[in-house]
Formats: sequence, C-alpha cells, structure tokens
Amino acid sequence: MNKTNSLVLVSGTMMLALGTGCHSNTSEEANKEEQQKPNIIFILCDDMGYGDLACYGQKYIETPNLDRLAAEGMLFTQAYAGSPVSAPSRASLMTGQHTGHCKIRGNKEYWSGEMMYGQNKEYTVTGQMPYDTAHIILPEIMKANGYTTGMFGKWAGGYEGSESTPDKRGIDEYYGYICQFQAHLYYPNFMNRYSKSAGDTAVIRIPLEQNIEHAMYGDDYRNRTQYSADLIHQQAMEWIDKQDGKQPFYGFLTYTLPHAELVQPQDSIVQYYMEKFQNDKSYPGSEGSRYNPIMHTHAQFAAMITRLDTYVGEIMQLLDKKGLAENTIVMFSSDNGPHEEGGADPEFFGRDGKLRGLKRQCYEGGIRVPFIVRWPGKVQAGSVNDHICAFYDIMPTFCDLIGETDYVAKYTNPEKPVDYFDGISFAPTLLGQAGQKQHDFLYWEFEETDQIGVRMGDWKMVVKKGQPHLYNLATDLHEDHDVAAEHPDIVQQMKEVIAKQHIESPDFKVILPE
Repeated sequence: MNKTNSLVLVSGTMMLALGTGCHSNTSEEANKEEQQKPNIIFILCDDMGYGDLACYGQKYIETPNLDRLAAEGMLFTQAYAGSPVSAPSRASLMTGQHTGHCKIRGNKEYWSGEMMYGQNKEYTVTGQMPYDTAHIILPEIMKANGYTTGMFGKWAGGYEGSESTPDKRGIDEYYGYICQFQAHLYYPNFMNRYSKSAGDTAVIRIPLEQNIEHAMYGDDYRNRTQYSADLIHQQAMEWIDKQDGKQPFYGFLTYTLPHAELVQPQDSIVQYYMEKFQNDKSYPGSEGSRYNPIMHTHAQFAAMITRLDTYVGEIMQLLDKKGLAENTIVMFSSDNGPHEEGGADPEFFGRDGKLRGLKRQCYEGGIRVPFIVRWPGKVQAGSVNDHICAFYDIMPTFCDLIGETDYVAKYTNPEKPVDYFDGISFAPTLLGQAGQKQHDFLYWEFEETDQIGVRMGDWKMVVKKGQPHLYNLATDLHEDHDVAAEHPDIVQQMKEVIAKQHIESPDFKVILPE
C-alpha cells in the first residue's frame, strides 16, 4: 500500500472556490468537456454479507436486477469494506483513509436533549462523530470538479448541527438519516433533509406525520405506514429524473436495507418469501433497542434484499429511459458483513460457510463485501475480477475516472504537516488497462471488539486483544487454522505494518501486538 502525499481541505470555502476557478470557462468547449465526464451512482447498502446475492452464490434469495448489473459489468471477488461496522467503513470511503489513520474508527454517538413526537420521545440532537473538517471528502472533490451531488440514505458523518453535515460537505441534495441510530428503524418519527432546490439553508427534520400518531413500540407500531426505505428511494429517483445530461452528476445512495429491524410493507415480496420459508423463526423483540417482535424473520430478511434489488432495477430502468445509462458508472457494495440484530439469522443464509465472521469482526466475513461495477462500453460485461481492493481505494479511482489528476497537490493543507491517503486507484482494472498497482497490504482496526486485521498477499492476520492469529487464505479461506506459531517471520512483518500504520486516537483504542 502506498502512503501518498497529504491531501486535505483547508476549508470548505476554499475548496468550492478552487472548484469554481477550475470551471469558470463557460465556452462551448468547456461545457462539452463537463458533459463528457461520466456520471456516477454509488449504491451502498447496509450489512449485506458477501454471499447474500444470487450472483455471489446465494441460493435462497432472488436478486435478478443485481445479477443483471453483474452480467453487464464487473463482479469483484476480493473487495473489502473500510471497517467491520458502519460509520468507520463509510468514513474510509469518504476520506480515502484506512482506520489506522481515519478520525472515525467506530460508531461514536452524539445524543442530547429530549423532545416529543406525539407520544414518542426522541433526542433533540442526534448523530455520530463528525468527519475531520481539515480533510477533504469525496463529495467535495466531485463538487470541485463540476458535479452536482445528491446523497440519499444514511449519513453517519456528523451529528445534527455539527461542523460536518451534508450541507457543509459538498452535497447539494440530501434526504435520509443523519443519525445511524435512527436508521435502525424503518418507520421512524422523522427524516432529515437538505435541499438547495427547496431553499434549505441547513439540514432540517421532516416529521413523518402519520407515523407519529402511533407508538414506537408494541402492537400500535404496525399501524405506521411511512416506510423510510421507500421514502429515501423515491427522493433518489426524483433527483436522478431531474438530471438532463448537461452537468455530470454524482449520486451516493446509502440505502439502509437489509440492516436492523426486520420489518417492511406486507406486500407481494414478503408474501412470496413467507410461502417459500416454512416453519420460519420469530424474534421476541427488545424494547431497549426499540426492535419490535417479528414473525417470519427469514422471510423478512430475504424480502428486504429482494426489495433493495427492485430499487436497483428501477434505477437502471430510469437511466435507460433518460438515455443516461451509457455514460453512467453504477457501483454497488455493502458497508460491512452481515448482522444478527433484530432477529437476523446470517447463518441460515450463509449455509455454505464460505467466510468466517460477521459484522464487528475483522475476519473475512466481517469485511469482505459484494462489489459490482457497470459502465457500458468501458467495463467488460460479465467479467469477474480478483483484484484486491478496499473502500479507501474509491477516492483515487473516482479521481482517475473524472480526470482529477492532481488532487493531492491541489488540496494539500500546508498548515497540517501529517495527513494520509491510503488508497490506490483501480481504474486500470475497471478499464482493462495495463499498469494496475497492487497494495502491499490492507489494514483495519476496530475498538469495539478490540481487533486489528492485516492482509498481505494471501496471508491474513487477525489481532484480538493484542494476540495475533495468522491464516493462509489460499488454503484456508474460512480462517480455521491459526498458523502464527509456524510462521513467526510473517507475523513479525505484519506487526511492523501495524506499528507503522496505527496512529494513536484519543477516541478509539486498540491493543497492539507486542
């Protein structure tokens, strides 16, 4: 892995000024150049495991649209999330940093105050640790390169009113959950919005009036009808439909499916799986976590993935209808491995036992994720690729694809002597070109379970509470056989990687191996 020169944002104002300067030429040639830049839609789902799609071998869940996306594009077999849990994984994607360098390395919550929505108590301010404002994030780079930007779904990069909310970080239109704690539920009391077109000057709350007539927990919860996943998707579709091809667009669609509570409209998708899974399991509920009791947990989970697949199909159909598909890169991935929250049963759907581990673990099952890219005429249709990449490679890849060749020098902050950009562009892999650079290693760390992960070639080390465990993925993909005692030289090399890559954080602590 390369540690490049620093790449930071001096201030949001300066970044936008630079962006404006870069595109001040209003000549016909300049406009034509802007139009030729590829549009990008990145669909990031929530807690979908590596094997949860049919095109990755799933036997029980139908995903025809994502299968089509893979058939028309490139399916990656060794792509990794930035972290085994949500907020730091998304931060890795946004910042181009791994979790030894990134400010956000866990799900650190910011909640304060109380207010009521009907009979339902909520926090007055809610959200997560803000992104580092001294470090540029991906939407700001896209904005500086002439893109209009929309984000729909989970933010998880700053609490309400903080210095890092969508309106302050390069997003033109936003609708979804600022707080990922709120995003555990699909019939919430409110959503968040920032819309330039609607005249918003900051992120605001949009109360869901029908929902708040009913209780958050208990039988009355079933009477809520405003389903957040549909609301988010509708807003995303409306934004895409407004795109006319005159300005390149970047859409970051962070859908919450199939995360957390297993509940959704009881429509034909759910009915199909209820008939398919006989003697299904149930979940008793947990009022402390706000998860209601659920029947037919397997049917609900499968339906959530098929529902997400339906959304993807509608996006592809709309791009075709508008004549935008040919110049639009569509990427799809998941923020981490599968979860067990709210009654989810990943063991049932992963019966092949391909990967060990779940969300919150640095084993392969917690961090290896589905990753599909389609760009008609540019990315080879039906290709399967074993290039090893991680979320922090997204930023340099996008920069390559949009022609931003000097972003490191452009956004360096001379007042910040040390900063890190850990990614390597995989644009050559996508475009079938020679010269693809490879990582020397991949790196993860996660405080909540006190784990560190390092992959170096086929070697994989998982450090748990300071104790290293070594596996050879070429012969032991399931990470069953710890061979650390047999290869002290490899263990020592990986310890040296950890010592160099881990920058101390006052907020997130892990035990380093001796």
